[in-house]
Amino acid sequence: MVSSALPSKRKSQPENRASTARPAQLLAWYDRHRRRLPWRAPAGQRSDPYRVWLSEIMLQQTTVKAVGPYFEKFLARWPDVSALGSAELDDVLRMWAGLGYYSRARNLHACAVTVLREHGGAFPDTEEGLRKLPGIGPYTAAAIAAIAFDRLTMPVDGNIERVVSRLFAVEEALPQAKPQIQALAATLLGPARAGDSAQALMDLGATICTPKKPACSLCPFNEDCAARERGDQDTFPRKAAKKTGTLRRGAAFVVVRGDELLVRSRPAKGLLGGMTEVPGSDWLAGQDDADALAQAPELASVKHWHRKLGVVTHVFTHFPLELVVYTATVPARTRAPDGMRWVPIATLDGEALPNVMRKVVAHGLGE
Repeated sequence: MVSSALPSKRKSQPENRASTARPAQLLAWYDRHRRRLPWRAPAGQRSDPYRVWLSEIMLQQTTVKAVGPYFEKFLARWPDVSALGSAELDDVLRMWAGLGYYSRARNLHACAVTVLREHGGAFPDTEEGLRKLPGIGPYTAAAIAAIAFDRLTMPVDGNIERVVSRLFAVEEALPQAKPQIQALAATLLGPARAGDSAQALMDLGATICTPKKPACSLCPFNEDCAARERGDQDTFPRKAAKKTGTLRRGAAFVVVRGDELLVRSRPAKGLLGGMTEVPGSDWLAGQDDADALAQAPELASVKHWHRKLGVVTHVFTHFPLELVVYTATVPARTRAPDGMRWVPIATLDGEALPNVMRKVVAHGLGE
């Protein structure tokens, strides 16, 4: 009885020591290797809640590399939440164009308006208060609370999920494993510097504990990682098989009047809400070309639509899309149909065109 219990006791003591040492190890690594990012405060300085919030919204489903230029443009145009809350939604959508997931832009503007009108231009400093704002869910609220206000909470993004699932060899697959990973991530918090702890794990996942070929020898947890000890760290986190959405098909109509293009705005709510697009058909599974073509805009001078070779493809979060592109040229005095307008082709960069429409226009104009 005694001899069988001793090995267990000897094993648990190092494990407990490792567990209590992890928060300090993490922060020591971060102090040496922290990334320099445009929204991140220098070491020892307090983070600006506006910059933290703006970056966290932009970084949802988007890489740091892609976000950087957009963050700088937004900050130059609207340096604080009061300026952004006073802006027109159309201006925000135009500035956001190309970054994708456009509901974020609408929520970004709505949140800024709410902070300005209901909170005097100051963000709430608690998770509970932050979650009441438009577009802020549990993760974003935790990230802002920790990074901007040093609240003792651990936000868990994709980088942190990967680090934690490997460190503890979490066998349950995502997304079911999220509560377990959240609880384990919280054990990496020390008594202070919650924001630095969160950003340290984010940096660790982005630079060392990468999805493929992690640099385990450089990790502060390299001697304490369950997955590395087993040699199967590349297989974490476990993920359930993704379901592929059903292909949708449709048509897009590129109509040119001199040096102008016919466009319209999408409905404010729904996919790509409020964004600019060329006229088009519904996007439906199994839709044939004839049905899509029948939804062309009514223009008396257009007797025949020219079909461009090939199709434009785009993948949304829940479905892939194929669009056939038709083109036509109309006389100089042609009026735009109701709900549509002519815009100079030279100024299209200033329109709130989502990426799928930029592909359509480029294909239709032969660029």
